[in-house]
Amino acid sequence: MHLEKIILTNFKNYEAQTLYFSPSLNGFAGLNGMGKTNLLDAVYYLCMCKSAMQNADADVVRRGEDFFRLEGVFEKENKKEKIVAIFASLQGKRKKLFERNDVPYVALAQHIGCLPVVFFAPGDTAIATGGSEERRRLIDVALAQLDPTYLACLSAYNKILDQRNAYLKKIEDGARSRFNDVNVAETYLLDAYDQAIVKPGTVIFNKRREFVELCCEVFNPVYKIVSGAVESVDFTYESALSRQSFQEILAQNRAKDVFLHRTTEGVHRDDLIFSLNGAPLKKFGSQGQLKSFVVCLKLAICEIFRRKTGRPPILLIDDLFDKLDEQRVERLLELLSSAHYGQIFITDTHPQRLEKMARAMKVPYKIFLVDQGKVT
Repeated sequence: MHLEKIILTNFKNYEAQTLYFSPSLNGFAGLNGMGKTNLLDAVYYLCMCKSAMQNADADVVRRGEDFFRLEGVFEKENKKEKIVAIFASLQGKRKKLFERNDVPYVALAQHIGCLPVVFFAPGDTAIATGGSEERRRLIDVALAQLDPTYLACLSAYNKILDQRNAYLKKIEDGARSRFNDVNVAETYLLDAYDQAIVKPGTVIFNKRREFVELCCEVFNPVYKIVSGAVESVDFTYESALSRQSFQEILAQNRAKDVFLHRTTEGVHRDDLIFSLNGAPLKKFGSQGQLKSFVVCLKLAICEIFRRKTGRPPILLIDDLFDKLDEQRVERLLELLSSAHYGQIFITDTHPQRLEKMARAMKVPYKIFLVDQGKVT
């Protein structure tokens, strides 16, 4: 699977641009702020129905315009897939349309997983150093593309969680201050929310646990190659559901939930614990080690896609060379040159370095020069 062609209209800093890509390696070179990352984001948008930068759709529209349009022609299993994304904000009304081969999607969730993609950005080191929500998002984005059941359960869980939390905030202050005193009507409604959230929550836990086990198996050999086998790494999945059933957790924490106005335990609190040479990665990892760790996590996810679907995802890497020493970059490029990886897009500020890298990888490639929203 690969992207053959993309057409951007009013997308971020691009007024109008059409590009044709190599099925193997594509490099975008240019100074910072010229629009290299925006091109990666356009590819991601066509695959995931949203910006990788968590921008609202209205913020993706080119300044001064009221709509954007993206069109991509992909080749998948020897068939053409034409994907069109349109967003318009006219007279205070906003409308978003996604089409596959000229047929509009009824629900955007139907598109997720059709064109798998993995994106690494410099800010992704926050996966290692930031809060647990960053690490859950890593798992969720991957599993949502691999498993429609997971995406449906995640959507259902988040909706019920929001409803349960909203209801907990409405329970009388008197009941809350007594901590354990919730009246019969309130208990009945909480029972209903608990019953509804248990099934999707349990499915999410089981699928995350299976995914993390496989990811660990794939990750360690990848990191060993990139680091030159001089460091030992590990990560584990931490969830309250590892110790108790979700029903027991909700019952045990009900009074606490009422008192604190929120659901205090569940898969929305899950985390990944990363270690480097037996110590916490976030405390003791250098910038290069942090980036190596997260890049290798993304490559491990690529390998899981290949194993599960029979083909690798599109891989987007923004600013590959920053904070990595020359030896790690060389080993990483050797890895990327293998048949395990499909179409790759990489950005860099130095066109000569990109050219040298592409030649070293010995795969078909194209290098694009990006300057103020124009590409040559």
